[in-house]
Amino acid sequence: MKIMDVEMFGGPGKAHFEHVLTADEMHGMNRVYARVTLKPGCAVGYHVHQGDGEDYFILSGQATLDDNHERELILNPGDHFFTPSSRGHSITNNGKEDLVFMALIIYDEQKK
Repeated sequence: MKIMDVEMFGGPGKAHFEHVLTADEMHGMNRVYARVTLKPGCAVGYHVHQGDGEDYFILSGQATLDDNHERELILNPGDHFFTPSSRGHSITNNGKEDLVFMALIIYDEQKK
């Protein structure tokens, strides 16, 4: 399992990624499948998807999600949100405990 702490798209702090499978292991169907932890005050900054979409599934904590600069959503454990290609999003931990979620980035078409 590849583990890394990275700043994401200009969001404050770092995101802790625990990659469940690599893109190669997913045979070109998906780009990312990871468990992500954001400490309080940290975020994955706003970004737009092109050629792929991303689903966030909340495991613990509470997320504030910016949906394409059109609305702000609060996500709790058991909630998920899918951002399709050509739309953008960010996810922020405004709570007092760690935000833990699964991130799955799915290609629009299988990459060969």
